Amino acid sequence: MTPLSVEAVLATRGLTKSFSGPPVVRDVDLDLRPGEVHALVGENGAGKSTFLRMLAGVHRQDRGQILLDGAPVEVSSPSVAQSYGLALISQEPMLFPDLSVAENIVAGEYPVARPVPWVRWGAMYLEAQELLESIGSNLDARQRVGGLSVAQQQMVEIATALARRARIVLMDEPTASLSPREVDRLFGIVRTLIKRGASVVFVNHRLEEVFTIANRITILRDGAKVGTFPTSEITRDEVVRRMVGRDLVWLYDKPPSQAGPVVLEVEHLTRRGVFHDVSFHVRRGEIVSLAGLVGAGRSEVARAIFGVDPPDRGTVRVDGQPVRMRSPREALQAGLAYLPEDRQHQGLVLPLSVAQNITLSILREVTRLGWLRTGAEEAIAGRLVERLQVKTDRVAQPVEQLSGGNQQKVLVGKYLVTHPKVLILDEPTRGVDIGAKAEIHRLMGELAQQGLGILMISSELPEVLAMADRILVLREGRLVKELSPDEATEETVMRAAVGALDGVPEGTCGAG
Repeated sequence: MTPLSVEAVLATRGLTKSFSGPPVVRDVDLDLRPGEVHALVGENGAGKSTFLRMLAGVHRQDRGQILLDGAPVEVSSPSVAQSYGLALISQEPMLFPDLSVAENIVAGEYPVARPVPWVRWGAMYLEAQELLESIGSNLDARQRVGGLSVAQQQMVEIATALARRARIVLMDEPTASLSPREVDRLFGIVRTLIKRGASVVFVNHRLEEVFTIANRITILRDGAKVGTFPTSEITRDEVVRRMVGRDLVWLYDKPPSQAGPVVLEVEHLTRRGVFHDVSFHVRRGEIVSLAGLVGAGRSEVARAIFGVDPPDRGTVRVDGQPVRMRSPREALQAGLAYLPEDRQHQGLVLPLSVAQNITLSILREVTRLGWLRTGAEEAIAGRLVERLQVKTDRVAQPVEQLSGGNQQKVLVGKYLVTHPKVLILDEPTRGVDIGAKAEIHRLMGELAQQGLGILMISSELPEVLAMADRILVLREGRLVKELSPDEATEETVMRAAVGALDGVPEGTCGAG
C-alpha cells in the first residue's frame, strides 16, 4: 500500500468494489494534492467512473479507505460527500428534468425568508443567474432542465458545484458533449477553481485535453492502478500503451470506402426556429459527417429524419421511397436506425439486461403467442455481444452496471438487429475510452463496407476528418458548406462552423 502523502487533501488506500462478479476496482491507491488537477484515464471498464462514484458516496466500497486531510472518513451517501466538500459532475447529467435550472442549482438549499419560511424565489433566480454568467453560460435560470441539451445540462452541474463551494470536484467526462469553445471555457473555470484552492479529479478519454489541463495522470487497467505520472514526464503514446497495450496509430483504422447508389435523400427539411431548408444525400458504403458547433442543429436534423421530432416540411427518401417522418417506428420500418447522443435516457432502458435491450426493437422475433422466448433472445444478444466485443459477465447483466463504452456498444447492437439500410450515429464515441473508440471506428468502417449508409454527428474534429468521406457543416440551422477529405482541415471546418468563410452558399449542400 502506498505511503500517504502528507500534503494530500484526498487519498484512497486499497479501494475495491465489485458488482456480483470480478472486482471493477481493485486495491487502488490515489493521492490528490491541494490545487491539483489529477487526471484518471483508462479503457472503458477500467473502473474510473466506479472509483469516482465511491468518492461521491454513490457506491460503497467493499474494502479500502477514503481519507480527507489524512483522516479516514465514511462516505456513506452523496449528501455526506457534499458535506465533506466533494462534488460529482457526472458523465450523464444527474438533474431533475421537471425543475428549473435555478431549482437544480440550489436543490436542497432554497433561500428562505425569516421569520415566515417562504422560499425567496427572486433571490434564488438571481443567485443562479449570476453563477451561470460567471462560467460564461447564457442559460436562463428559469428554464426547465428537461428541455436542455446534454452540454447545457453539464453547465448546470458545474454551476451547482460552484454554488456548494466544493473544495474537491470530481469530473467524469465533463467535456464529452462540449464544443471546442465550451471546452476552453470549462478549462478556464477549472483554473479559477484551482486558484481558489480547490482540487480536481478529472476523468477524460480525450488525451489532448488531459495533457492540457492535468498536473498528474493516474492510469487504470482492468480495475487496477498501473501507475501515476507527472504530465510533463510521460508522452501521450506512452499513456496509450500503458492503458491498452497498443500504439495510437490504430485509432482511426478506416478501410477505403466504395460509395454506391444513393440510399438516403433529404430535401428542404425545415423545422421552424430550429433548422431551415436542409438538403443532402448519403450513398451506400459512405460515411457522411454533420459537423458544426453545439446548437447548430445537427442532432435536431437527425431526430427529424428519424421521426422523433417531425419537421414542418421537407422530404426524406430511403432507396428512392418516401419515408413518413411521423414516428421512429415508421423510420425503423423504412430501414433507418438512429443512435441518440444521450444513450442513457433516450437509447437504453438501464434496469433491463443486455439481452433485453438488444432485442427491444425486434420483440416480434423473440416472442410467440405473446410469450417471450428467452432462449432466442439470449442467442441473438450473445451473437451481438461477441461481434461488438461487449465486456459483460453475461447477457442477463443489467445494462446500468456496464461502463459507458460498453453501454454504447449495446445500443449499436440494439439497432444492428433491425438490419438497417442507413445508420444515424449521434456522437457515437462520446464518453468512450480510446480502445472502445477504435473498436467503434472499426465497426463503422466494416458496416460501410457492407453497404450501409452512415450519417455521423461528432463534435470531435479529428474523428470527423479521419472517418468521413464527406463533411457537411451546419451553422445556425443551415447547411453552409460541403467539404471533401482533401479539402477538410480542422481550420476549414471551424471557419465554416463559425461563419468565417467568405462566399459560402447556404442551404444547398449535397442536394440531390
